Amino acid sequence: MQYGLIEEGDRILIGLSGGKDSLALVELLGKRARIYKPRFTVIAAHIIMTNIPYQSDIGYLRQFCASQGIPLICYETSFDSSTDMRKSPCFLCSWNRRKALFTIAREQNCNKIALGHHMDDILETLLMNITYQGAFGTMPPRLVMKKFNMTIIRPMCLVHEVDLEKLALLHDYQKQYKNCPYESLSSRSEMKEILKSLERMNPEARYSLWGSMTNVQTELLPVNKK
Repeated sequence: MQYGLIEEGDRILIGLSGGKDSLALVELLGKRARIYKPRFTVIAAHIIMTNIPYQSDIGYLRQFCASQGIPLICYETSFDSSTDMRKSPCFLCSWNRRKALFTIAREQNCNKIALGHHMDDILETLLMNITYQGAFGTMPPRLVMKKFNMTIIRPMCLVHEVDLEKLALLHDYQKQYKNCPYESLSSRSEMKEILKSLERMNPEARYSLWGSMTNVQTELLPVNKK
């Protein structure tokens, strides 16, 4: 309710990677869709990147979605990292997955795409952008893409990763194994450790970081003279 992510009549496409986060999103939205208001429809899509040795158990994913009353669409695509050496393979993979989700969403007449990012993901992205991009920004809970007439939502934006780990264990989610040759090039694992380090310094650090995004004191920041 805080961010107005789900509204009456929405038709939502879930990006289902097969990891604990997206499985939890399928389960949570599947159960939420059975509550009277607001009424909305949910579909899941699993993107298969054919040039990445990612072995998904499609049968398990289809059965899991069916248990929540959600149909699953599987879609194959790929990317060539040599076509743009300025972009990392991780960026190209993510961009092509997102492009595929937009294609499926339009084909299925969906007006929203739901992604399984949790609070840790959002805070880690904030730290990455500050550290590497020199920009204060992250993945918002709700992002309206006017160019594509689509809205990206992150319904688990306030959920801690540790709670999703507990849910996965409690409900016995089947782990999908990924063997990505580019995974070691990502700095996200380092940001996870930085976030943990900050929480050791201050147990409330994540809430301070989250609050800072709506408490920007511009008068105390350096600005360029006009």
